[in-house]
Amino acid sequence: MTRRFTRFAAIDWSGQAVARPAGLAVAEAHDEGPALVTRDGGWSRGSILDWLTMLADTQADMLIGLDLSPALPFVDAGGYFPDWPGSPDDARALWAMVDAMAAGDPHLAATSVVDDAELSRHFRRHRALGDRFGQGRGRLRLCEERQRAAGFSPTSCFNLVGAAQVGKSSLTGMRVLHRLAGRIPVWPFDPLPPSGPVIVEIYTTIAARAAGVRAGRSKLRDADQLDAALAVLGSAPHAPSPRYDDHATDALLTAAWLRGVAHDPALWSPPALSPRVARTEGWTFGVV
Repeated sequence: MTRRFTRFAAIDWSGQAVARPAGLAVAEAHDEGPALVTRDGGWSRGSILDWLTMLADTQADMLIGLDLSPALPFVDAGGYFPDWPGSPDDARALWAMVDAMAAGDPHLAATSVVDDAELSRHFRRHRALGDRFGQGRGRLRLCEERQRAAGFSPTSCFNLVGAAQVGKSSLTGMRVLHRLAGRIPVWPFDPLPPSGPVIVEIYTTIAARAAGVRAGRSKLRDADQLDAALAVLGSAPHAPSPRYDDHATDALLTAAWLRGVAHDPALWSPPALSPRVARTEGWTFGVV
């Protein structure tokens, strides 16, 4: 199933435990090219939640990409936290657990989750490797295994170390998804609705590769580089931007990519996306 969207947005996410993380960036793609959506003082996770809630209220036909992993690996070991009686059974239960455990953390952070004595066993942290983290790069979701097979370099959601750490981004994103309380369907945890906004998981490197940006040079840091990549995607040049850091250009490029590929039925029906995977792990839009 595919459907028609009239608006497209991409959100570059951050798990930084501060009020307004520098890594948060929001972009919308239009016929005249993508443009950043800004807020005075910068975005917070709370203000992005408010923005998403507004979109839910207006029922805008917008496809919204979130650059985070909305669930942890499940299929590989039969659970998010194997052998722990409190391990949730599906993604929505995981979101609820994360939000409840981190209820006292300011700025919709998730520090209390990774500090928990039992759950910390599953994470790689600074100067500490949990005994349940696994080997090598750690546990991966099925869609991340598919990314690796396609030549990408996904990082385990249980990794909290280094520039490639995605764990805190994922956990803080789960808090926001839980607080949306189903106002916006999140594909593939929810079926694709006939109208209104839809959230999908994005991996901005997929958009960069589609735009001809070579591996190892995925980050665009000036207007000319960005417009050259947008042209490969068939997009008009971007609106002048107040910033050209990695986060802003990732959001701008990926919003334009979403606009160009949202109609492709293959991206909505990846062969490995079983009902069990959809319920527990989700899927990265653009991975087949």
